[in-house]
Amino acid sequence: MGRDTYDWDESDVRIRPNKKGTRPRTKDRPAYEDAVIGRIVTVDRGRYTAILDEDSPDERVVVAARARELRRSPVVPGDFVALVGDTSGSPDGLARLVRIQDRRTLLRRSADDTDPVERVVVANADQLVVVVAAANPEPRIGFIDRALAAAYDAGIEPILCITKADVKDPAALLENYRHLDLEVVVSRSAGDDATGIDARSADGLSARLEAGAVGELHRLLAGRVSVVLGHSGVGKSTLVNALTGAQRATGGVNAVTGRGRHTSSSALALRVADAPPGTWIIDTPGIRSFGLALVDPDNILQSFPDLLPASASCPRGCTHAADAAGCALDAWAARPDAGPAGAARLASLRRLLGAEDKVDSKQLGTV
Repeated sequence: MGRDTYDWDESDVRIRPNKKGTRPRTKDRPAYEDAVIGRIVTVDRGRYTAILDEDSPDERVVVAARARELRRSPVVPGDFVALVGDTSGSPDGLARLVRIQDRRTLLRRSADDTDPVERVVVANADQLVVVVAAANPEPRIGFIDRALAAAYDAGIEPILCITKADVKDPAALLENYRHLDLEVVVSRSAGDDATGIDARSADGLSARLEAGAVGELHRLLAGRVSVVLGHSGVGKSTLVNALTGAQRATGGVNAVTGRGRHTSSSALALRVADAPPGTWIIDTPGIRSFGLALVDPDNILQSFPDLLPASASCPRGCTHAADAAGCALDAWAARPDAGPAGAARLASLRRLLGAEDKVDSKQLGTV
């Protein structure tokens, strides 16, 4: 006769072991109270290089792997992270990255204006240096305006740097931004008989930059973390070499497409030479698109401070499209004080807001 089920106890129950381990699954994670904090300077194929005990006699460089629980969390240059394991900085050591500290700022983009996927560029930057060439390759106002909108959305102060001003006068380009409270640095190549700074790269290419522009950038970057953003071929890495003494590879412009060749393959944070502690510049790979799908439309409008006062006269809920009833921005663009660039500024805002009458979906996010 079988036993009555009421007589069973826990010793009569067999528990099938977990194929993936015998430890119970839990969402609780260790606090890692002994973790040390470091600054991420570069990311390369799943390895994260960080500086620990920065600006102290114990400063060291540590390579880390990301913990499993962070596999869906992007870690980028500028991040402060918690590390455990081998944090001695030995050549063969490998630490474990277990936590991302709270970020002060976050510069992000999307692949285009319809892509909801966040692509983080850098973290904890104070300034965004937007680099464009006056010519070769030709400057793209759309890219500048997108970068300014992303900087405003992230709470980062923008700086506009125009290179190759010896090739073409940038006056027409600067007209678009004369109403903005925007720091502008104009860089030229120095002649053989002029005072300049040699910005030689690892590939042997060399450019002599006028010392004045480099000195002005050095002053603006002092004591802050700045990220450099621009298309390939505009001279980003040349400027970084001049400011840091590094040898980042530089490249030219394709004669057929008019676009630069990619030389910087990954973002890298470098110390600015002869600058106060905490002065970093992050060189990013050249980009072809800068989508604003994640930026609130109100923040896009805020990045056009010359148009913002006129928008207050628009009806509630105005889309600012060309056919929007009662939109006050058309009247602003026609005013003499808007200047010759007024209509172009309004057209650029409408492109960023997606408010143009006809927008080719293939061009969304291109700059």
